[in-house]
Amino acid sequence: MFIRTAKDAAALLSPMLAHGAEEMVVTAHLDARQRLIALTVEEPGQCDAVELPVQAMLSTALRLGAKSLIVAHNHPSGDPAPSEADRDATRALAAAAGTVGIRIHDHLIFAGDDCRSFLKLGLL
Repeated sequence: MFIRTAKDAAALLSPMLAHGAEEMVVTAHLDARQRLIALTVEEPGQCDAVELPVQAMLSTALRLGAKSLIVAHNHPSGDPAPSEADRDATRALAAAAGTVGIRIHDHLIFAGDDCRSFLKLGLL
């Protein structure tokens, strides 16, 4: 499965995140051609917008040989707008990933049937 656009990623990840009662993070690991290698899920309640598990995410990405990642999480509050903490955490993840040659392709936030893409918002 190829994931080339935010729409592709949203179609894949929405069933897992759109209506979750607890905040959770899902990472799509992609190869150099943007094919899905694997999905990883952080335990519900273990992460929030401020605490992306950067070390674990990058460790898994390196083990899988991923060249890029799409990060997604949900906002059970119902507001998909990225918070300043979401923005800061994504910038930190992108900087760390870049040091090991991994690109953050996008970060999606789901809230109910709505989804926001950092890439489309110009935040990546």
